[in-house]
Amino acid sequence: MTKFTQSDDLQGAEFVRAGLHGARFLASDLSSVVMRGVDVSGAEIDAPWLCEGGNSLLVNDVDVVPFVDAELNRRFPGRSDRRAKDPDGLRSAWAALERTWAATLERAAAMPAGTVDVSVAGEWSFAQTLRHLVLATDMWLGRAVLEIEQPFHPIGLLNAGSANGGFDMSIFTTVTPSYAEILEVRSGRFAMVREFLATVTADELAATRKNPHASDYEETTLSCLHTIFEEEWEHHRYAVRDLDAIEAKSDA
Repeated sequence: MTKFTQSDDLQGAEFVRAGLHGARFLASDLSSVVMRGVDVSGAEIDAPWLCEGGNSLLVNDVDVVPFVDAELNRRFPGRSDRRAKDPDGLRSAWAALERTWAATLERAAAMPAGTVDVSVAGEWSFAQTLRHLVLATDMWLGRAVLEIEQPFHPIGLLNAGSANGGFDMSIFTTVTPSYAEILEVRSGRFAMVREFLATVTADELAATRKNPHASDYEETTLSCLHTIFEEEWEHHRYAVRDLDAIEAKSDA
């Protein structure tokens, strides 16, 4: 199988009558790609930033982004409030998110032992997804908003390269935590966001902070919180998708 990597510059390339059946594009920039007279039957696109403001995806001259966004909101009640802008709206949106994850955790717990550690098509397992979300909270609330010098819990660091942006890597552990330990830390991070939102004011939401990945750029507290919400909802979607796949395989 031919494999193209980051070192292969395919910008502006033209594929004519090329056989791309079954090809996989991972973490690739396909923005502004133009396809004409193509067979896309059964094609699958997963673009986590698709529904952000200003993006478009034209299929037969129809922008399908609004339809995708509306369908995801229908499937996941509460998702539509992820961009709430005032304290009360954010508190309500977080409560809905907590309820959603609680139901999904119950579902995972009811599935066969070991389900939470199963990787589907090379993606993070359910347990690893929860660990990543610990990191997301630590990054965007702990580091960016609360400006804690060392906010990162080792459980959130999936590997030594995870978000290695100028913080102390001595806390990294190669020991795989138990699922119970992951749940405990994850619960604490949920409480951390809940407690912050309980008292946050409109003025505090407008306050500026350094982007945790690029300190030369500024974010508002609100934009940092919106990033946490986006991370939560997108990774919940992945988690549910993979639980569905695991369940379907076991029923086959």
